[in-house]
Amino acid sequence: MTPHEVLFRPVLSEKALSTVEVGKYAFYVHPKANRTQIKDAVEQVFDVEVVKINVSAVRGKIKTMGRHKGRRPERKKAVVTLKEGQRIQELEGLT
Repeated sequence: MTPHEVLFRPVLSEKALSTVEVGKYAFYVHPKANRTQIKDAVEQVFDVEVVKINVSAVRGKIKTMGRHKGRRPERKKAVVTLKEGQRIQELEGLT
């Protein structure tokens, strides 16, 4: 997988954006990507050093419309901690 196939998009929730000040960035990643692939992708795309990665599976919510039920897709989320003093400039304007 190429680095742009591993990283889908940054997580733009209030909780995820509050951790940017500490040097933690959250991304939705490919469901089959492992920690090593995520680390390599973030380091190549944003030119930073990754210290730690926390990965979690996000279950899709059940949504109803009338009497029909459906489910949103399941996703994988990675919280990446960068080396002290480093920032991702492309994501700084989001906070």
